[in-house]
Amino acid sequence: MSSDYNKGYRSVYKLTVHIVFVTKYRKKAISADILNQLKTIFQETLDKWECQLLEFNGEPDHVHLLVSYKPEISLSKLIANLKTVSSRLIRRDFPFLSGKYFYNKPYFWTGAYFVSSCGGVTVEQLKNYVENQNSPKK
Repeated sequence: MSSDYNKGYRSVYKLTVHIVFVTKYRKKAISADILNQLKTIFQETLDKWECQLLEFNGEPDHVHLLVSYKPEISLSKLIANLKTVSSRLIRRDFPFLSGKYFYNKPYFWTGAYFVSSCGGVTVEQLKNYVENQNSPKK
């Protein structure tokens, strides 16, 4: 087994997801300073959840996170926490955003998000691996 797997008390795992958050109304509100602050916020939040931010980047209206997480973590709760904390702290640190982009409302992210599981192999490779197991002989 590859050494890049994580080990829990009763599990061996490698769970990685690609997450995309989009700004409310798709406003181009993310500057370089805000992007850097978001990276710090996401890193600190994920550390509290005992997760790892593998990659992070973004454009003026959205960000991409590549996150490694544990199997006992509810992904929807993790994502909700990332959005809530980052929105609150960004609006605190950059108070002009609400007036300039969000009609003086307490917004930053849209209510939706994108998430996709990702791993080291393709579905086709997994299917071939499972199909070619040495099954017990009859």
